Amino acid sequence: MTDSSNNQGRLEAGRLLFARPFEFIKGCVRVDDLPPADRSEVAFAGRSNVGKSSLINALTGRVNLARTSNTPGRTQELNIFEAGMAPLRIVDMPGYGFAQAPKPKVAAWNKLIHSYLVGRPNLRRVYVLVDGRHGPKANDLTVMNELDKAAVSYQIVLTKADKPSSPDLHKAMAATQKAIAKRPAAHPEVLVTSSETGAGIEELRAEIAALTEQ
Repeated sequence: MTDSSNNQGRLEAGRLLFARPFEFIKGCVRVDDLPPADRSEVAFAGRSNVGKSSLINALTGRVNLARTSNTPGRTQELNIFEAGMAPLRIVDMPGYGFAQAPKPKVAAWNKLIHSYLVGRPNLRRVYVLVDGRHGPKANDLTVMNELDKAAVSYQIVLTKADKPSSPDLHKAMAATQKAIAKRPAAHPEVLVTSSETGAGIEELRAEIAALTEQ
């Protein structure tokens, strides 16, 4: 089979997986509240307002599946999305890097995220979303450190690729590649996406579909 046929097969597997009707199942404030570990999970992490909800909506082809908000830190739970008996569960993690929330709340969310990362046996990968206009910030590097320590596979997804100029996007991409170069748990390929134009969405679907087949 040629590389082109292989790639078409990957893209089709991704399309079929996300053609299913994903629904919001529940929000979990404790790890004990999570559904059984009965299928592959991928989680999405990122700074507040990096475009997590928009990306989940674009992936699933739903307009309002994940709530989008201009208020930093609105996602305060592990939000769970499933499509019937599909072999995939999506977990939307609380946004980080916001300043308005009280410290005890931030501490509670950090504890929840840590417990989830180290204790979830069916977690296949965390997608760390980084704003394509800026590249990785200090908060992003802190989360990468946490994932490296927990030995959880993660991959960087640059979002809002339609916003910066081409040179600025290349600069952000170079900074991201440099940031992950020697990290043990980081996937070497950086994905570039735009929820507005749909760029990179097919490829991300294909990556996720491949994880469910492992």
